[in-house]
Amino acid sequence: MEPQSPLLRDLAAAVRHRIPDALGTFWRHAATKGTPLVEPDPEGDPAWRLVTFLWRDEPDRPASDVLALLHTVTDKDRHAGDLAPHLMGKVEGTDVWAISHRLRADHRASYQFFVARGPREETLRADRKAWLHVLDSAVPDPLSALPELPSRDGRNPSSVMALPDAPVQEWAAARPGTARGARADAVVDGRRVHVHLPAGHRADGGPYPVVVLLDGEMWGPVLDFGTALDNLYADGRVPPAVTLMVDTMGRARRMEDLSCSEGFVDWLADVLLSWAAQAHGATGDPARTVVAGQSAGGLTAAFAAFRRPERFGNALSQSGSFWWPDGTEFDGGSEWLTRQFAVSEKLPVRLRVEVGLQEWMLLPQNRHLRNVLEARGYDVAYGEFNGGHDYACWRGGLAAGLAALLAPR
Repeated sequence: MEPQSPLLRDLAAAVRHRIPDALGTFWRHAATKGTPLVEPDPEGDPAWRLVTFLWRDEPDRPASDVLALLHTVTDKDRHAGDLAPHLMGKVEGTDVWAISHRLRADHRASYQFFVARGPREETLRADRKAWLHVLDSAVPDPLSALPELPSRDGRNPSSVMALPDAPVQEWAAARPGTARGARADAVVDGRRVHVHLPAGHRADGGPYPVVVLLDGEMWGPVLDFGTALDNLYADGRVPPAVTLMVDTMGRARRMEDLSCSEGFVDWLADVLLSWAAQAHGATGDPARTVVAGQSAGGLTAAFAAFRRPERFGNALSQSGSFWWPDGTEFDGGSEWLTRQFAVSEKLPVRLRVEVGLQEWMLLPQNRHLRNVLEARGYDVAYGEFNGGHDYACWRGGLAAGLAALLAPR
């Protein structure tokens, strides 16, 4: 292949001219700087970069193809039935597989590689069974410059690309010397809840603000969002709060509960929050209560504020599935909840809504919700980040959103 990257073009020329140790020098540079390679925009626009992902062939197990899986960007082409744009090319005479993307300089995304050793037609299959095999087998970038993003369901972690202008996620990593909170996991009415309590918490020291975080099995045991909470508390950005990370109990139960389920929202309001008040001193004040979620959880967070505003005075929706309840998000969606906000009496709640610019299947519906909320006079903060349907993006927006919603007024 003819590389787009200037560094790879230099490597290809050095190999052709048999410059000693050209390949070793290249890989040492990549290991020192970290990957992907980030170079100036070939069109000269300072707001963009040329980003080149690299994979090194194993000498005893060469790949037949390598797919670069850039979160949401690759998914869009998969849904169109075409994975070919994400096949990496081999630099002639080397063990370097590479693919370049021209990306805006504020882009953040998780990514992995799928290394194929079979026929190309098998690699490029985009049906669900083949795609699940790809996701189960994909691996992180061994030379990534940033810490890996853990995955669930036994899958390998992902690497993270954060270009120079991507929003800083200053609270994500553990800090030496920062007081750590405590976990007090429980089973409430048959459902697992991962509870994070701030350092120095006492049940009789409240009432504490309370955060209900959906998809808690991801935010608690997998992503350890408690670390971000500890940092937010230490920086004085969020008052010490009781955080309830609610397990969704499997895919089928998740789809049932996170589809504007009145029963589930009433359980959160009447059972979970009452338990948290008794066990951990959580407040009953809706103005100091936040419900937050992503995707279907983002839809449900907004629905919780709509259905039970006397318990949930603040909702944080990230990449909310506001197309619901149509059978697929790719046909425009009927946007039931948005229509309810449009025709119902204005409620005393605040909403914070964000969505990724790469989320072609959700961006119009989230913008429509914003327009409706603003037209009805709601206290709504709306934002768009340059990324996809991706925990690598959501963890930063979640921390910033809680800081905004729980900051003293």
